[in-house]
Amino acid sequence: MQAIIFCGIQASGKSTYYKEHFFNSHMRISLDLLRTRNRERLFLEDCLRTKMRFVVDNTNPTIAERQNYISLAKAMRYEVIGYFFDSSVKEALLRNSQRSGRFLIPEKGIYGTQKRLQRPTMEEGYDQLYRVSLQADGGYLVQPLP
Repeated sequence: MQAIIFCGIQASGKSTYYKEHFFNSHMRISLDLLRTRNRERLFLEDCLRTKMRFVVDNTNPTIAERQNYISLAKAMRYEVIGYFFDSSVKEALLRNSQRSGRFLIPEKGIYGTQKRLQRPTMEEGYDQLYRVSLQADGGYLVQPLP
């Protein structure tokens, strides 16, 4: 059983990375889809109860926000893997400008998340932790975080 927790500002590549790497193997838990914390909680509880592999595809900028998922997954004996999407605000704003409709994030939202962002560490309870950087060619550089 595997729980994957994404962390990073909006437009840093999290959802695209999910689609390219976990779409066929892990359920996606995302406020973009579920729209309320109550629905998210119920879906997460179902994943844990049924021992389904999942990815939490939210910004999760603070230790406290990530701890909600990590502690529940650890209690159910999940392997917990973190992916930190390391992106500058400038890069995120450029990618965001290519979005439209409800997917377009107000700039102040990106700046606000950046201000609250706490870089994840192994001490939070991860079994593995990675840093993900988008490359100029559209690929990803994934490196272990100590």
